[in-house]
Amino acid sequence: MRLMWVALATLLSHYRRHPGQLAMLLLGLWVAGALWSGVQAINASARDNYARAEALLGSGFDRLERDNGQALTRGDFIQLRRAGVLVSPLLEGELVTDSGNTLTLIGIDPLTLPGDSTLASTRATGTLQDFIMPPWQTRLAPDTRVELGPDHTLAGGTPLPPLIEVPELPPNTLVMDIAIAARLLGVGEGITALVSAANTLPAAPVGFTLVRADTRASPGDLTRSFHLNLTAMALLALVVGLFIVQAALGLALEQRLGLLRTLRALGVPGRTLVALLALELVLLGLLGALAGLVSGLWLAGTLLPDVAATLQNLYGADVGSTLSLPWHYWLGGIGVTLGGLFIAGSGVLWRASRLSVLGLGQAQSWRSGFQRQLRLQTRLGGVAALLALAFGLWLGTRPGGEGLGAGFGLVAAIMLAAALWLPPLLGWLLNVLLGVLTRFNRPGRSWPLTQWALADVQLQLPRLSLAMMALLIALAANLGVGSMVGGFRLTFLDWLDQRLMADLYLKPPAARFADIDSWLAQNDAVKERLITADAESRLLEITADNNARRLGLPLPVFGITPGQTLMADWPLLATLDDRDAAWLAFQRGEAFINEQLALGEGIALGDRLSLATPGGVETVMVVGIYPDYGNPRGEVVLATPLVRRLFGVPPAAIGIVLQPGENAGLLRRQLTERFDLTLQSLRDQREIKATATAIFERTFAITRALNALTLSVAALALLASLLAQARERRQRVATLWAMGVPLRRLLGIQLAQLAGVSLVTGLLAIPLGIAITACLVWGINVAAFGWRLPLHVFPVEMSLTVAIAVLVALLAAALPMFKLWRTPPRALLAEEENP
Repeated sequence: MRLMWVALATLLSHYRRHPGQLAMLLLGLWVAGALWSGVQAINASARDNYARAEALLGSGFDRLERDNGQALTRGDFIQLRRAGVLVSPLLEGELVTDSGNTLTLIGIDPLTLPGDSTLASTRATGTLQDFIMPPWQTRLAPDTRVELGPDHTLAGGTPLPPLIEVPELPPNTLVMDIAIAARLLGVGEGITALVSAANTLPAAPVGFTLVRADTRASPGDLTRSFHLNLTAMALLALVVGLFIVQAALGLALEQRLGLLRTLRALGVPGRTLVALLALELVLLGLLGALAGLVSGLWLAGTLLPDVAATLQNLYGADVGSTLSLPWHYWLGGIGVTLGGLFIAGSGVLWRASRLSVLGLGQAQSWRSGFQRQLRLQTRLGGVAALLALAFGLWLGTRPGGEGLGAGFGLVAAIMLAAALWLPPLLGWLLNVLLGVLTRFNRPGRSWPLTQWALADVQLQLPRLSLAMMALLIALAANLGVGSMVGGFRLTFLDWLDQRLMADLYLKPPAARFADIDSWLAQNDAVKERLITADAESRLLEITADNNARRLGLPLPVFGITPGQTLMADWPLLATLDDRDAAWLAFQRGEAFINEQLALGEGIALGDRLSLATPGGVETVMVVGIYPDYGNPRGEVVLATPLVRRLFGVPPAAIGIVLQPGENAGLLRRQLTERFDLTLQSLRDQREIKATATAIFERTFAITRALNALTLSVAALALLASLLAQARERRQRVATLWAMGVPLRRLLGIQLAQLAGVSLVTGLLAIPLGIAITACLVWGINVAAFGWRLPLHVFPVEMSLTVAIAVLVALLAAALPMFKLWRTPPRALLAEEENP
């Protein structure tokens, strides 16, 4: 046992003599673990918030609204309860705290609220009297209490009732009795809604409209693809960071070949030696993993506000700004980092266990396996390419909204195949260039330094290959994600321009709709009124070529007015005949469907859909498919008069198209003053577009941050490789310097070597990035959301990718080159004499 401890101490003493290698090894573990742990912390916290938000209202509430558009009051609640209608009042509003935070306030009546909701279950905290009697109670989540601070007062100094923590509540939400909630919100007798348990009311009472519980997908389902994307980016950073680790381990083991031979000669068994090397990995891995875990928490706290904005804007999911982490997060972060470390170090341990005692002292024996390694990588790259092909073929057979895991598997397999093929390709290219130079060598026309430079790169390739693989993956991922985001931006803005064809969008109260519509019809400034309607139906059957498929799928129906402006601008991806014929068929009662429904249910143009209506079944033909970015659900569009007739629903909104040159602001003021409309019910097209664009720009901030971090890790991997072989490079340079080659020229040659290899890597990253973009927009996006984006290619971004590859290489080479420039010639020769 003592011999083992002595042997372990001897092995670890190497890092005392080479602290830079220890720093690079720990740095690789640190950055890899930090990015992985940070993203997992964000995902874990978000999932916890989703669970709390979904549990807030249980299975959801049906709501009653007044059919004349007037606000509800407590008198409506009393009237309905006396009539035997089981409803409960609900009051919602926003409060601004003294510290500037905006919180959602929900006022409830705990005596009448359905008991299966989290709101009602809070009655178990304390007594009912404490909740409904002064000084009342404020129920809130623990993280919300932290944000409130010690004073927990509202803007203006108004104190909140005593705070009671309820972990089941979502973030940024306060729950209290409706009486004190109304006082704090200043709404008097007004209430927001009358709610009942889902599906308990057969129909709406006279004078009211029944709005059924929201059956849309939960936030956790909608955001699954977003979190999977974050996990994939973190896994990519973890892999790139482990390249640093493998390069540092390979160098450390190679430099200890003589030491390993000595220990074997002194009687340390080979298995014991390998076990000690594995124990060394565990000790270093724990140190790096713990540092990465702590840094990951800091990174998660930094990125969480942008992630919360993204989730709120894209999916309407509220995520708090305080991390809430389960116990398994801590073990998982350390376990993944250690697992990655052993994967990175397994090859080194295996090669060490295969070498003989005599071979341990020969560096050439250690390096001779590199050619065999290249052949093995070529074969493994072929296997990864076949796996990518299998994923692609399988994904092509799946309907929209399915196969998300296979989509990410396709991207991973393509990137793995490219990374494995890169070193053999670089080796082959160097052999070709050397052969060409040898063939063209003539007396008086030879390039000895060029040949030396190419041969020197061949010597560096065993260590440079890992760094180049990391750089290739980082560049391709950045290019792929950047092209997808840029293409989404162009498509999204163009789609907004097409969909927002009206100048003003008005959502009037149902009771005032006829008066407002009549006034607009007589206003000379108004060119067209595009009236919409909404209804809920069920897709009972799809008939194609006399073959019927029964579904029973809940399906929203949207009504539009086929006016001149709308028919000119409404985006259509495909039509049964030409565009004009499709609109004529639409006016006759046929249907458009969105891309999500077409891909998800395999519906083609010309298929007939059987829709459930209050009066029976209506069958319509699909004559057009339109894009509907951002909507996770399938949807059918019919003409507004047909929707109102079939489903008996009132009009929902009016899009107002003005005559050329008319002032939208003037008409907006006239409408608000004449009909006493709120600003929320009348929106300007420019406001909607500006808000949507601002939301988009912040939405992808997290993606840009992770891209930059991944590229930084790749640069560190390259720097680690260059520092690892800096001594050997100085020895080779010393020989050439002694032969009369100026040091400035030698430095230029070394920069050219690295820039050339990085240039080839950057050029190879371009087709790989395009392939990743295609997988993202045609595969993963369809599997995640059910709609397909057009593929956009950005030549400027591609050129920038190549430039970044060379720049990263030159920046990584700056430190070794500077040290070489500062080394005196005598010291160079001394290194050559004492390798």
